[in-house]
Amino acid sequence: MNRWTLTIQEDPDTGDGILEFPTDLLQSTGWKEGDKLEWTDLGNGSWSLHKQEMDLVLVECVNQFRIRYLVEVPKGKQEWALDTVTMNQAKEFSQEHLTETIVSSRVISEKTALELCKQDNAYMFTNLNRPEQEILASFITREGVE
Repeated sequence: MNRWTLTIQEDPDTGDGILEFPTDLLQSTGWKEGDKLEWTDLGNGSWSLHKQEMDLVLVECVNQFRIRYLVEVPKGKQEWALDTVTMNQAKEFSQEHLTETIVSSRVISEKTALELCKQDNAYMFTNLNRPEQEILASFITREGVE
Protein backbone atom coordinates (compact mmCIF):
# COMPACT_ATOMS: atom_id res chain seq x y z
CA MET A 1 0.00 0.00 0.00
CA ASN A 2 1.32 3.43 -0.93
CA ARG A 3 1.47 6.21 1.66
CA TRP A 4 1.81 9.95 1.28
CA THR A 5 2.15 12.61 3.91
CA LEU A 6 0.41 15.84 2.98
CA THR A 7 0.33 19.16 4.75
CA ILE A 8 -2.90 21.13 5.04
CA GLN A 9 -2.42 24.67 3.80
CA GLU A 10 -4.64 27.62 4.65
CA ASP A 11 -6.49 29.57 1.99
CA PRO A 12 -5.43 33.19 2.64
CA ASP A 13 -8.82 34.56 1.54
CA THR A 14 -11.21 32.24 3.36
CA GLY A 15 -9.11 30.53 6.01
CA ASP A 16 -10.33 27.15 4.71
CA GLY A 17 -7.95 24.22 4.72
CA ILE A 18 -6.51 23.19 1.35
CA LEU A 19 -5.04 19.79 0.65
CA GLU A 20 -3.13 19.58 -2.63
CA PHE A 21 -2.68 16.09 -4.02
CA PRO A 22 0.60 15.46 -5.84
CA THR A 23 0.41 14.16 -9.41
CA ASP A 24 1.95 10.79 -8.49
CA LEU A 25 -0.74 10.26 -5.84
CA LEU A 26 -3.52 11.04 -8.34
CA GLN A 27 -1.99 8.73 -10.95
CA SER A 28 -1.46 5.93 -8.44
CA THR A 29 -5.01 6.11 -7.02
CA GLY A 30 -6.83 6.98 -10.25
CA TRP A 31 -8.53 9.90 -8.49
CA LYS A 32 -9.66 12.88 -10.51
CA GLU A 33 -11.32 16.21 -9.84
CA GLY A 34 -14.92 15.73 -8.75
CA ASP A 35 -14.35 12.35 -7.07
CA LYS A 36 -15.85 12.02 -3.60
CA LEU A 37 -13.40 10.91 -0.96
CA GLU A 38 -14.13 9.28 2.39
CA TRP A 39 -11.95 10.25 5.35
CA THR A 40 -11.21 7.64 8.01
CA ASP A 41 -9.66 8.73 11.31
CA LEU A 42 -6.98 6.16 12.13
CA GLY A 43 -6.99 7.33 15.75
CA ASN A 44 -3.29 8.14 15.88
CA GLY A 45 -3.37 11.66 14.45
CA SER A 46 -3.45 10.39 10.86
CA TRP A 47 -6.23 9.85 8.38
CA SER A 48 -6.90 7.51 5.50
CA LEU A 49 -8.63 8.57 2.27
CA HIS A 50 -10.57 6.29 -0.04
CA LYS A 51 -12.57 7.11 -3.14
CA GLN A 52 -16.26 6.73 -2.39
CA GLU A 53 -17.81 4.23 -4.78
CA MET A 54 -20.87 5.59 -6.54
CA ASP A 55 -23.78 4.00 -8.46
CA LEU A 56 -25.62 5.47 -11.41
CA VAL A 57 -29.33 4.95 -10.77
CA LEU A 58 -31.76 5.39 -13.64
CA VAL A 59 -35.15 6.54 -12.33
CA GLU A 60 -38.01 6.42 -14.83
CA CYS A 61 -41.16 8.45 -14.25
CA VAL A 62 -44.49 9.21 -15.85
CA ASN A 63 -45.78 12.79 -15.71
CA GLN A 64 -49.42 13.79 -15.86
CA PHE A 65 -50.67 17.14 -17.08
CA ARG A 66 -54.15 18.60 -17.35
CA ILE A 67 -54.22 20.31 -20.75
CA ARG A 68 -57.07 22.49 -22.00
CA TYR A 69 -57.89 23.37 -25.60
CA LEU A 70 -60.45 25.89 -26.77
CA VAL A 71 -61.86 24.82 -30.14
CA GLU A 72 -64.51 26.64 -32.13
CA VAL A 73 -66.88 24.29 -34.02
CA PRO A 74 -70.30 24.61 -35.71
CA LYS A 75 -73.25 24.63 -33.31
CA GLY A 76 -74.21 21.10 -32.31
CA LYS A 77 -70.92 19.57 -33.49
CA GLN A 78 -69.10 19.28 -30.13
CA GLU A 79 -67.50 15.96 -31.17
CA TRP A 80 -65.59 17.80 -33.92
CA ALA A 81 -63.59 19.52 -31.21
CA LEU A 82 -62.55 16.09 -29.88
CA ASP A 83 -61.38 15.10 -33.37
CA THR A 84 -59.41 18.32 -33.70
CA VAL A 85 -57.58 17.63 -30.43
CA THR A 86 -57.00 13.95 -31.27
CA MET A 87 -55.44 14.93 -34.62
CA ASN A 88 -53.08 17.36 -32.82
CA GLN A 89 -54.58 20.32 -34.68
CA ALA A 90 -55.74 22.31 -31.64
CA LYS A 91 -53.88 25.15 -30.00
CA GLU A 92 -53.11 24.62 -26.35
CA PHE A 93 -55.20 26.87 -24.10
CA SER A 94 -53.47 26.04 -20.81
CA GLN A 95 -51.81 23.27 -18.88
CA GLU A 96 -51.21 22.30 -15.29
CA HIS A 97 -48.75 19.70 -14.02
CA LEU A 98 -50.66 17.24 -11.85
CA THR A 99 -48.19 14.61 -10.72
CA GLU A 100 -45.01 12.69 -11.38
CA THR A 101 -44.99 9.00 -10.57
CA ILE A 102 -41.84 6.89 -10.36
CA VAL A 103 -42.43 3.68 -12.31
CA SER A 104 -38.99 2.05 -12.02
CA SER A 105 -35.41 2.47 -10.89
CA ARG A 106 -32.26 0.43 -11.40
CA VAL A 107 -28.50 0.71 -11.17
CA ILE A 108 -26.91 0.93 -14.61
CA SER A 109 -23.35 1.00 -15.91
CA GLU A 110 -21.77 4.09 -17.38
CA LYS A 111 -21.73 2.30 -20.76
CA THR A 112 -25.50 1.70 -20.58
CA ALA A 113 -26.04 5.29 -19.43
CA LEU A 114 -24.10 6.57 -22.45
CA GLU A 115 -26.12 4.33 -24.82
CA LEU A 116 -29.41 5.61 -23.33
CA CYS A 117 -28.16 9.19 -23.44
CA LYS A 118 -27.37 8.83 -27.16
CA GLN A 119 -30.79 7.27 -27.76
CA ASP A 120 -32.79 9.85 -25.79
CA ASN A 121 -30.69 12.94 -26.59
CA ALA A 122 -29.34 12.24 -30.08
CA TYR A 123 -29.25 15.96 -30.87
CA MET A 124 -26.38 16.37 -28.38
CA PHE A 125 -24.21 13.91 -30.29
CA THR A 126 -24.71 15.22 -33.84
CA ASN A 127 -21.86 17.72 -33.72
CA LEU A 128 -19.37 16.25 -31.30
CA ASN A 129 -17.69 19.43 -30.15
CA ARG A 130 -17.32 17.82 -26.72
CA PRO A 131 -16.25 14.32 -25.65
CA GLU A 132 -19.12 11.84 -25.16
CA GLN A 133 -18.28 11.43 -21.46
CA GLU A 134 -18.55 15.19 -20.94
CA ILE A 135 -21.97 15.22 -22.63
CA LEU A 136 -23.15 12.34 -20.44
CA ALA A 137 -21.83 14.11 -17.32
CA SER A 138 -24.04 17.13 -18.12
CA PHE A 139 -27.12 14.91 -17.64
CA ILE A 140 -26.08 13.31 -14.33
CA THR A 141 -27.40 14.74 -11.08
CA ARG A 142 -24.52 14.49 -8.64
CA GLU A 143 -25.40 14.18 -4.95
CA GLY A 144 -25.00 17.52 -3.18
CA VAL A 145 -23.81 19.35 -6.33
CA GLU A 146 -26.86 20.66 -8.20
